[in-house]
Amino acid sequence: MSWVRSWPTEVPLNLPSSRGTRTAVRADAVLQAPEAGLPVLFVEVDNCTESPEVLAAKFEKYRTYFRLKTKTAQGLEVPVWRSRYAATGRDGHPPVAVVFNPGTRMGPEALKNRMNTVLQLSRQVWSGTYQWHGTYGAGEERDGYYDHADAIPVLFTTLERLQTGGPHGAVWRRCGHGQWETLPDALANPQDHEAWAVREEVRRRQRDAEREERQQAWAAERERWAQQPNPAPAPEPEPCERCGLAITGQQGHLYDDAPPEDGRHCPTCRTDLRQQPMTLRQALFGKRPGNR
Repeated sequence: MSWVRSWPTEVPLNLPSSRGTRTAVRADAVLQAPEAGLPVLFVEVDNCTESPEVLAAKFEKYRTYFRLKTKTAQGLEVPVWRSRYAATGRDGHPPVAVVFNPGTRMGPEALKNRMNTVLQLSRQVWSGTYQWHGTYGAGEERDGYYDHADAIPVLFTTLERLQTGGPHGAVWRRCGHGQWETLPDALANPQDHEAWAVREEVRRRQRDAEREERQQAWAAERERWAQQPNPAPAPEPEPCERCGLAITGQQGHLYDDAPPEDGRHCPTCRTDLRQQPMTLRQALFGKRPGNR
């Protein structure tokens, strides 16, 4: 339970100007409840009497104030709001909650349309920036995260929901989340860099395991090759009786027109011998078997 002094109302958030200071925006209330896990929450009460455009414009004024920097005594640059309020412990600017109080001025459908209009008009303030982080192989999808460093967590609720469900119930609608949640869940950033880092660590371990598996398979294959006996060398071909070269002829050369093998001469010599003119003896008695 928070202290009464942690709930000031009509709080001006000032910007420096040439005339001293000017009010960027005036928060309807500022809740500080660190004992409840809520260091600071800026609250806007919307009685549905202003246009959605006027309400949405307030978020940009909040961001102008949240972006304002100052320097500490040690020379460190910090946001001005940190000189008044505790750090939120989350990425981005402090959260801003809008409590819609339509009363009898509009029905549920009109209130829903008003919320959706304000949500769309303020998208640049609360949506953050998506950062891609490459691809991881042919079959894997691209992955990334939302950078909320310059984003304001914008929460919607209604006075009726707070009265019936209490502030600790699932009565908060974080712009961009799409469902009613408890306050801690609504303030969380499930698609931020931390969540991406968890997914990246899972991918890294999987890649390491696959690489280790491949290395083990390669090592086993090399071991299998090392244990296989070396094949016996092919016997050297017999030399040609006529020229002394290999009887099989030159390696890689085709001898399609050479005479049939005779077991004594290479293809070149067999061809030469066939082309030599016959002697008288060969004509009378025929060539000897070795000269065919």
